[in-house]
Amino acid sequence: MNDEIRSMLKDAGIIVAITLIAGLVLGGVYQLTKEPIAEQKRLKKQKACQEVYAEAVSFAEAEGFDTEAAASVLAAEYPSQDIDEVMLAQDGAGNTLGYVLTVTTHEGYGGDIQFTMGITNEGTLNGISLLSIAETPGLGMRAEEVLKPQFGGKSAGKYEYTKTGAVAENQIDAISGATITTNAVVNGVNAGLFYFQNELGGAAE
Repeated sequence: MNDEIRSMLKDAGIIVAITLIAGLVLGGVYQLTKEPIAEQKRLKKQKACQEVYAEAVSFAEAEGFDTEAAASVLAAEYPSQDIDEVMLAQDGAGNTLGYVLTVTTHEGYGGDIQFTMGITNEGTLNGISLLSIAETPGLGMRAEEVLKPQFGGKSAGKYEYTKTGAVAENQIDAISGATITTNAVVNGVNAGLFYFQNELGGAAE
C-alpha cells in the first residue's frame, strides 16, 4: 500500500470519526432540549387557547379529530381553509364548555394566516387569537388591531366584511387598504364556524 492510499484512508477515517462524534453530540443536545421544547410548545398552545376561552380551566385534544377528514368537510364551501386542531375547553369538573379551533387560511396577501378561535357549545364566538401572519406592514398587519377585537362575544353563524361600517352582528369592518387580509380572516372564521356547526354539534344562528 503506497503512501498516497494510506493518506487517503487516514483522511477518510478522520472524516468518519468527526461525523460520528458530531452525530453523537447532536443526538445528545436533542435529548437534552426535547422536553423543554415540548414544554414551551405546550405552554404556547395553552396560552393561545386561554386567550380565546378564558372561562376554561383546562384544554384537551378532541378524540378522533383528523385534518384530512376536516378538509373534506370544508372542501365544497371553504377549500382554501384548513382546520389544524380541535381542542375541548373544559371546566374544573372536566365538562366540555366549548371548543378551541386552530385554523389556517391560505388566502392572505402575504401568505398563510393561522389563528385560534373559541366557540361555546351555544355557538357564541368568544374571539380569535392570531398565531402567524405575514401581511403588508401598516395594512394587513393591522389585523391584530382592527379585526381581532370585532370577533369577540358574537353569535353570528356566518360573517361578512364591509367597507362602509358594520351595522349588523355578522358584519366586520374591513381594514382600510387591506381587503384581501380582511377577507382571508373572515373566511377562516367562517370555515371554523362551518366545521363547528356541521361536525361538533353546533347549530347555525
